[in-house]
Amino acid sequence: MLINYYKFQSFARKNPKLFWGSFFAIGLVAYIKIWLPLTNLGIPCPFHTLTGLYCPGCGITRAATELLQLNVQTSFHYNRLIYVLIPLYGFYWLSQRYNKKIAANVIMVFMTILTIAFGILRNIPYFSWLAPN
Repeated sequence: MLINYYKFQSFARKNPKLFWGSFFAIGLVAYIKIWLPLTNLGIPCPFHTLTGLYCPGCGITRAATELLQLNVQTSFHYNRLIYVLIPLYGFYWLSQRYNKKIAANVIMVFMTILTIAFGILRNIPYFSWLAPN
């Protein structure tokens, strides 16, 4: 038992990103699959609560919940941005991994502009189809 603890501690020190990323992912899945169904208490968006406007992240919890239940179409209606950002983040991660700094910076700037534009457009009545519904 003591040896396994030292192996676990050594793994966490050698791979901190993998360790904390896994820890965060397990916590997120536990929040969505256990906490939300039992308590029905979600985290309200403070931006939406204060302003009545949708932020780029509004609907992500509901989208992730539906995605974990394999309801892709319903998940897509709650927040379309994540379906664009997830592959872009994959390209960003690959660019960082293979030390392509210019490509990584371009992808990060594009993701930032896309997120801001999505947040603005989903509050304009003509683009109301982007709002979480």
